[in-house]
Amino acid sequence: MTDASFEDGREAPLNLWAEDADDLKVISTLAQDAVFPVTEMKWQPSKRRFGLLLNRFRWEDKDAAARRDRPFERVQSVLVFDSVLSVASQGIDRGEKDMVMSLLSVEFEPGEDGAGQVLLTLAGDGAIRLTVEALEATLKDVTRPYQAPSGRAPQHPE
Repeated sequence: MTDASFEDGREAPLNLWAEDADDLKVISTLAQDAVFPVTEMKWQPSKRRFGLLLNRFRWEDKDAAARRDRPFERVQSVLVFDSVLSVASQGIDRGEKDMVMSLLSVEFEPGEDGAGQVLLTLAGDGAIRLTVEALEATLKDVTRPYQAPSGRAPQHPE
């Protein structure tokens, strides 16, 4: 019996949890350049939950795909924030049902007693601000990976 290697885990779907700013940086990096239609944002005030269904680039697989000369992949993922007290946005026209947005980053600005603001920065000067009682975020892959339609990796700042 051999021990599992790091590479063995690359094909597994992501299921990550963030409860502090450092955790959220990992989620932000993996969700960077994810695209989603405006219709795939959902705010559930009674459940204090905000979620997005993203088509994210599989950054965790980029080097393996390049090494093995196989297509880059995307996967549908759900990014959910719990303990959300309010949601505000700018630069987003919810009435434009064909609008597709690109997520650039997710950051946490702490307040008092674990509360704070989550800022989702979008390409084209769009932004979503969540006021949260506590940082509770999950990023979970919900489909099998599929070939990235562009066939390329997005430009990812290192």
